[in-house]
Amino acid sequence: MDFTSDNAFGAAAPILDALVAAAAGSSPSYGEDALTERMRRRFCDVFEKDVAVFPVATGTAANCLALATVTPAHGAIFCHESAHVEEDECGAAEFFTHGAKLVRVGGAHGKLAPNEIEAALARFRPGFVHHPQPFAISITQATESGTVYTPDEIAAIAAIAHARGMTLHLDGARIANAMARLGCAPADATWRAGVDVMSFGATKGGALGAEAVVFFDPAMAGDFVYRRKKAGHLLSKMRFVAAQLDAYLRDGTWLALAGRANALASRIAEGLARLPGVSLEHPVEANEVFVRLPVRLAEKLRADGVRFHEWEPAREGHVLIRLVTSFATPEADVERLLSCASAS
Repeated sequence: MDFTSDNAFGAAAPILDALVAAAAGSSPSYGEDALTERMRRRFCDVFEKDVAVFPVATGTAANCLALATVTPAHGAIFCHESAHVEEDECGAAEFFTHGAKLVRVGGAHGKLAPNEIEAALARFRPGFVHHPQPFAISITQATESGTVYTPDEIAAIAAIAHARGMTLHLDGARIANAMARLGCAPADATWRAGVDVMSFGATKGGALGAEAVVFFDPAMAGDFVYRRKKAGHLLSKMRFVAAQLDAYLRDGTWLALAGRANALASRIAEGLARLPGVSLEHPVEANEVFVRLPVRLAEKLRADGVRFHEWEPAREGHVLIRLVTSFATPEADVERLLSCASAS
């Protein structure tokens, strides 16, 4: 029963089928093929506007190349203290920006709080040569705590950014899970709410390895094509990344796969929350469940074959664990997990 990560599972059938189809015959290299253009049009249709789309192989590349395009070396990027770019990308944002400063900002349940952003910005004097200059705010959707920003919450952060001439970046590693939760048009929770550039994730949602950087104003892409090449993410057989993204977006597949994962996470949360001594750490709004439970129960679940990550060291007899569901998590595993927990 593997609940360690949505990366633990394979690829969805429509994506595998698309890869097989893309392998037939020959095709121009480096994204000059018809399939990559079809993928670009698919993104334009989904987001209801003309966008610039650049496929890459990893989420780290998507995040850090996007941020490097809109942030100079003397710039500052404001992000949540638990943001992936801060905690889990090995300094890639600083590396690709050639030294921009990441500024950690607080906020409950993984969301940036506007008042915390304002307080952080107040520490940096505009035009003061001794301070990095604010250039970007980065939010994560869904957040690292499994919560989801509403369009209004995004718009409030965008207003802060744009009032200062800053860019709003969205790390969308789990954007499908967020959109499945919100149920609104993707445009409403991105560019209409003020997002300027996003990292669009598909790997966690059912692709083998496919991400994209989306600029909602193509003019903002600037020198991105050169940055992508220099970073080693201009794939010669780009059509295989494009095929995954195209199949993922086609006929709402991305939302259906994410909706299933979200529903399984909600089932786990509801079942565990009914047990004595167990409490949810964050609202469960996507496909991650953060739950605090007795150490003895965590040990029993491990002994019964449940795999998960401990998120914090144990204290006072309880431990915080993370359980993640995916498009392919067996429903039977969810029921076995809850049965094992109830039998403790």
